[in-house]
Amino acid sequence: MSLKKFLLSRTFLIQIIIAAIIVFSLIFFTMYGLKIYTKHGESYPVPNFEGMNQDEAVQIAANQNLKVEIVDSVYTDDVAPGEIIDQVPEAGFRVKESRTIFLTINSTQPEQVILPKLTDISYRQAQVLIENSGFKVGEISYQPSEYNDLVLSVQIDSVNVKPGKKISKGTNIDLIIGRTQGNTATPLPNLIGLSIEEAENTLTHAMLNMGVLIYDETIISKDDSTNARVWKQNPNPKIVGNVNLGSSVDIWITIDELKIEETSGPEL
Repeated sequence: MSLKKFLLSRTFLIQIIIAAIIVFSLIFFTMYGLKIYTKHGESYPVPNFEGMNQDEAVQIAANQNLKVEIVDSVYTDDVAPGEIIDQVPEAGFRVKESRTIFLTINSTQPEQVILPKLTDISYRQAQVLIENSGFKVGEISYQPSEYNDLVLSVQIDSVNVKPGKKISKGTNIDLIIGRTQGNTATPLPNLIGLSIEEAENTLTHAMLNMGVLIYDETIISKDDSTNARVWKQNPNPKIVGNVNLGSSVDIWITIDELKIEETSGPEL
């Protein structure tokens, strides 16, 4: 039989059809099997693990066929030790089952940092060193001195400390500053409308201290205190122009925008 006749024969056509059916069947069942194996199209929202401890996160993850892994820890005094403060992927992101969620927890112990030498330099230099080392400027007090604005001594909880000592990151560092006679006053900054952190930084730069922090009735939750702003302060900058260096300023905070607008006007 010639090749042409064979290619046009019924036998050849049947073989072509059978081969096509076999190839199609292999492709279909392979794709179907992969879909089942990979659970194509099936995904689940990631739970919000923030605020939980590790044991709670492991249990919640297991209930949703997920895994969790602690990959980092940082320290902040705003949340409880061991509490989860971040996650990747974030809550609500859709993932397939058995996916590992990476967590960051709040360390049980703050990082220890070496205290730099802060004496015999200006207050501004000391402030930069303190903040760059992860500490906070605490109480500022003054002593008579022939050197103006020079740091005379460094204290923590009224106890003198020397450079080189390891101290927990975030600790308040109190400074005793030299002050010549006749140079003891500074303009009182207006804190109305500022957040607590902004008000504290402003007072620190003015060489003043944060006094009493008073929350009004609108402050209920942690988020409220974070979003709150100053609506009143004492002394009042619209009445008192200058105050002695190292003085304390009391502030009242609220989330009531109307109250802030009323007190930020020309008169209290």
